[in-house]
Amino acid sequence: MEEKTCCVLLSVQPSRGLVDERFSILIQHALPVLQLTLHALLHSEDGDDWEAFGHYTTDTAGTVDVTKDPCLGGTYDGVEPMGLLWSMRPVPGSRPALRLRKLDVQTPMVVTVSVYQGHQSEGFKAHPVLASVVVERWYMAPSVRRVDITEGGVTGTLFLPPGPGPFPGILDLLGGGGGLMEYRSALLASHGFASLSLEYMSPRTVEGSTTHVGNEYFEAAVTQLQQHPQVCSSRIGLVGLSFGVSVALKMAVYSTVIQPSCVVSFCGSHVQPVGGSLADIFAEYNRNVNKTRYDEENRVIWRDLLLPIPTDATKKVDVGRLQCPILLIVGEDDQNWPASESAEDMKEMMERAGNRHLLTVLSYPNTGHIIEPPYSPHTRASNFMLGGRRKVVVLWGGETTAHCRAQEDAWRKMLDFLKENLYVGSASTSPARL
Repeated sequence: MEEKTCCVLLSVQPSRGLVDERFSILIQHALPVLQLTLHALLHSEDGDDWEAFGHYTTDTAGTVDVTKDPCLGGTYDGVEPMGLLWSMRPVPGSRPALRLRKLDVQTPMVVTVSVYQGHQSEGFKAHPVLASVVVERWYMAPSVRRVDITEGGVTGTLFLPPGPGPFPGILDLLGGGGGLMEYRSALLASHGFASLSLEYMSPRTVEGSTTHVGNEYFEAAVTQLQQHPQVCSSRIGLVGLSFGVSVALKMAVYSTVIQPSCVVSFCGSHVQPVGGSLADIFAEYNRNVNKTRYDEENRVIWRDLLLPIPTDATKKVDVGRLQCPILLIVGEDDQNWPASESAEDMKEMMERAGNRHLLTVLSYPNTGHIIEPPYSPHTRASNFMLGGRRKVVVLWGGETTAHCRAQEDAWRKMLDFLKENLYVGSASTSPARL
């Protein structure tokens, strides 16, 4: 038997692709009706190992086609061609409450896919490998250019698609975790958008005084984006996640400088002091800190800080004044922000104002707060630094299978929305390919 199983052939196609691109996995030349385990292993930039595995049985020809054949158990089940990626979790014994995010988008996520005999669930290092393939998953396609932005007091990274342009521009605003995270902008550029990932959470020190950035910071960032020779200045979109949505909505409605062609909101809210700065928004949250809840594992639940949705018009962005299309992406099990309640209130506000036709809502059951690009592992809870000083574990919510399906669906529909509102009527540029 050992002589025959050593001839097992494993193929993954494509073995090099974008992170939102599907692949196919095929096992051939195994014994008929043989129990096998497919295993995926990734070593993160934080030094942690992540894995996923699925149990399969070969057909009478000794073949498993993961695009067609059901997984019989493991970290996922059923016919799930990408289950080896989205069901990844830290290996047993890892540090608690981890989140997998790509830090250096100029290198790929390297996944080793292996085949083992039998239905294995642990101790993979102790079992012989029948076949193995290394797979590269990229956020940044070839010829996409990465440009550091430091002028005018703005800190960010601009990603430009291949070609001369001009390209539609996107201001990419991630959430309240801080730092400069580039992975979403790199992937957007790989799909034909000039995307500026902006660092905006870190306080700035000016003339001896330390404070959060003001509205002029975001206006300066958009102005720099518009003035780039490869960006179409009249076609700018805003994409926000979590706290980034607060900024995007505020700028879209009240700024006289930023006139976006469209807005995308991932799991955010319009509730905030109208006319206030970031510091004012944080102060409002701190006043409601007594509404913080904890689950049975002492994980933080913050969604109640903005509830109930206020009726006071000075406490929320007047989305009835919005003049461009907006896409709201909502996780119905969001434990961090009241995204569902906010979306419903925004819908009612826009209906009363007569601009409801500009609103599209994608609402996903059993889906949490951290909606990432397709095939990213589900983060139900993870570590979070409060003010850069104290670490807590925050409950984001979601059920793994439903959440990961929502990530794929929301990403595809977001790209269609952006193309419709930023590219239609202009000279289109095809997305980059590996």
